[in-house]
Amino acid sequence: MQEVDGLKRIGKEFAAHDSGSFTIATTHTQARYSLPKVVQAFTQKYPKVRLSLLQGNPKQITEMVRNDQADIAIATEALASGEGLVSLPCYQWEHVMVVPPEHPLLKSKNLSLEEIAGYPLITYDAAFSGRSKIDHAFSLRDLKPDIVLEAIDADVIKTYVELGMGVGIIAGMAFDADRDRGLRSLPAGHLFGTNVSRVALKQGAYLRSYVYTFIELLAPTLNRKLIGQVMEGEKDMYEL
Repeated sequence: MQEVDGLKRIGKEFAAHDSGSFTIATTHTQARYSLPKVVQAFTQKYPKVRLSLLQGNPKQITEMVRNDQADIAIATEALASGEGLVSLPCYQWEHVMVVPPEHPLLKSKNLSLEEIAGYPLITYDAAFSGRSKIDHAFSLRDLKPDIVLEAIDADVIKTYVELGMGVGIIAGMAFDADRDRGLRSLPAGHLFGTNVSRVALKQGAYLRSYVYTFIELLAPTLNRKLIGQVMEGEKDMYEL
């Protein structure tokens, strides 16, 4: 049935290669901070394509692709080993700490996990944006941080940091010094490591030409030839 569906899509593409529908399943962080410029460039190139963004947690968006509700999924967690999916890395990012101006941590010359653990923390829900890396880092040092609030949205985390409820840990892409003038950021990649955002596709699925274009806009290293080889099992999984 999948092959038949693929043939139907091929026929439609020959008829109209620059129009159709394209559904992206992703998390809030990706949709809010990573995708806007890519989506803008894509819609300028393919104005006749009807683009949809579906948001959910990593497990939900994985199922959307597996069940043909979305063409691709973009997230940091849970995509690398999704059954029936092909997953490719797009880009790397690190966490940052966000604090109010004049916060004591801003005076730290070498920020440590022990220092951070001394403050109430506000960060992502366990399923989102590299939270597993945060938990693992504290666990390795046998530290039990006081996480007072969890959220799926960096904007929510920043709001409660501004209210003085705690120190925030968010994805670096979610902080903008011009926009977030009520906050200051501190790099935390040396504490929590590097995260990799990935794009997932259904194994064996037929991709319209503009899907390849979108992925190339998102991650220029992922050209059509490489994606095709991985989709067909001709190449080992590509890593950054």
